[in-house]
Amino acid sequence: MDVSAGELVARAAHRLGAGAELLIADVEVCLRKEVPELWDPPDLARMASENIAEHINGVLTDVARGVDPDRIEPPPADAERARRLAKHGTSVSALLRAHRLAQGIVFDRLLAELPALTDDTALVVEAARRMIMTGTEYVDRASQQGVAAFQEERDRRLRWRLALVSEVSMCVGTTLDIARTTQELADVVVEHFADAVIVDLLDSVLSGHDQPQADPPVLRRVAGRAVPPAVEIPGGTVPPDSLHTYPKDSPPYRALTTGRPSREHPEDAAHDEPGARVHSTMAVPLRARGTTLGVAQLFRYRDPDLFHDEDLLLAQEIAARAAVAVDNARRYTHARAAALALQHSLLPRRTPEQSAVEVAWRYLPAGALSGVGGDWYDVIPLSGARVALVVGDVLGHGVQAAATMGRLRTAVRTLADIDLPPEELLTHLDDVVLRLSAEASDEPPDETDATAPDRDVFGTGATATCLYAVYDPVSRHCALARAGHVLPAALRPDGTAEILDLPPGPPLGVGGLPFEAAEFDLPEGTVLALYTNGLIKGGDHDTEAGLNRLRHALTLAGPSLEATCDRMLDALLPDRPDDDVALLLARTRALGERQVAVWELDADPAAVAGARADVTRQLNDWGLETLDFTTELVVSELLTNAIRYGRPPIRLRLIHDRSLLCEVSDSGSTTPHLRRARHFDEGGRGLFLVAQLAERWGTRHGRDGKTVWAELSESDGLLAALALE
Repeated sequence: MDVSAGELVARAAHRLGAGAELLIADVEVCLRKEVPELWDPPDLARMASENIAEHINGVLTDVARGVDPDRIEPPPADAERARRLAKHGTSVSALLRAHRLAQGIVFDRLLAELPALTDDTALVVEAARRMIMTGTEYVDRASQQGVAAFQEERDRRLRWRLALVSEVSMCVGTTLDIARTTQELADVVVEHFADAVIVDLLDSVLSGHDQPQADPPVLRRVAGRAVPPAVEIPGGTVPPDSLHTYPKDSPPYRALTTGRPSREHPEDAAHDEPGARVHSTMAVPLRARGTTLGVAQLFRYRDPDLFHDEDLLLAQEIAARAAVAVDNARRYTHARAAALALQHSLLPRRTPEQSAVEVAWRYLPAGALSGVGGDWYDVIPLSGARVALVVGDVLGHGVQAAATMGRLRTAVRTLADIDLPPEELLTHLDDVVLRLSAEASDEPPDETDATAPDRDVFGTGATATCLYAVYDPVSRHCALARAGHVLPAALRPDGTAEILDLPPGPPLGVGGLPFEAAEFDLPEGTVLALYTNGLIKGGDHDTEAGLNRLRHALTLAGPSLEATCDRMLDALLPDRPDDDVALLLARTRALGERQVAVWELDADPAAVAGARADVTRQLNDWGLETLDFTTELVVSELLTNAIRYGRPPIRLRLIHDRSLLCEVSDSGSTTPHLRRARHFDEGGRGLFLVAQLAERWGTRHGRDGKTVWAELSESDGLLAALALE
């Protein structure tokens, strides 16, 4: 009877199916040897054995029954097996290789059956070709379905992993508190990934040192969490916030010393019922910026799945993000302390000696989340017994803001030394900020400043404000100008408080816009309040309401300026202000007529002699006879220069303050310069002589001309007298 190739293949499949158990065993032995990753862990091994039997029995049965090759389908459990392989991190190449190895064994056995069924060589060849085509088509279809299920599970796992990492990024490190950060790590891991977590940090890290000092390292238990039922967790008996060590052969010790994670699966626990005891653990070091900070241990006892390689990688990524948050908190604490020290070193430490005002100040840094800022204040003695009062604010926080504040404070002091009016000083200070901004835009951001959320303090336009005031105790006159700063307040001697209305000025760093000054007459005893916006701003009120509260708080004056500062801060600030606060209070004083003498002089050299006589009489009235000679020389030189090079009217003024101040004013605009005269020069020695006799001297310009001044002390008079003898 003639037999077709299809029938011959069906007979061979029927004969082979009768001993399918032996074929299945041979395939399993081969796959266990060639693709061992399919048999670890135990649940995969059981599934792989069942899947091999389903494939072989199903194919042999369908071929023996003559089912059309296109209709032979892989077993339904094949897709689930592929998904389980993907979940456990097995590579897809292992899945495909297993299909090809099994196909080869089955083909060999079927080919061995064909010669026993017929002597027709041509029919055997045709049947073999048909068998190969059918088997290849089946394996390709099974592989495609398996790869599709495998990739679907891989994509789902990847999305879950990304979602978990994203949640860790949002939930871990919400504060700069180390204990809370580590507890956030434990909470999020137990919620999504493990049944229990314990976190230990090196005690040297918490105490401020970078490296452990002992072997084995001393750790502190900082966080932990476990889901019920409670089981015995290795190392879980250590009380919270207590010190302990791990044995040298333990996984946590190896993680700390090598910096590499590990996972452990106790062999005798793998077959326990879920929840009986820990069957899978991981020890992951917490490392950030090359430094080991501690170790986190993860445990499973309810989840039947063991930790695998992908879990280890995920745990490493989570631990790395948490370690950065812990290290940020540690670095922030140290950097904030350094920034505070820097800022306080840049602020005035004592009241400069001057008679124009009595001052008191307060500086309060913001809360821990904001970091140290760039607020500053200053009191600068000026010529003519005047004083400059300054309050400023640099946008941003951190060391960079504090350093910029120091540069601006130095610039203000330098500009104040040349006696610029307030509006002109702010104009020059604006140029300084523009140059600093240009320098900052050319420099890379400082990645080491952990306290500076605002990386580029002068990277974007207007970033600083300033209020500059000059008070003259002789005229009781105060000139003020502001650059984007909040308005000052004044408490009059009669107890009424008001907000001084100043022309608005642009913040420093805008450039190209003018500044204007306002002038006020302040009676003796007036309290002038200069401050930064942190004193009046708040989330529950606007600036206008803040100014009203300030005006009311200023009326709560205490017995002293120090007490008034404290009362104002208590009335205006919350317990934890979110911005730095600088407050400067100045109570005005006045120099009476008995301390000031003024003479109007003709532009005639003959008037100098009369002026010297007037000066001598005035010094005798003040009891400053020791300064007669020095003062006469200085007055003679200054008056002679004013008569020769200046323009009338010419005025001479003496002020008896902490020292003797001599001022000669004229309406000219030329500035005298100190130079060294040559041997045969007829002039050029006057200012040189003044500079040698006076403690300080200089020139200031006003709207009506200039004033050349010199400051003399009684020690200068004694030295001059000794030199004359």
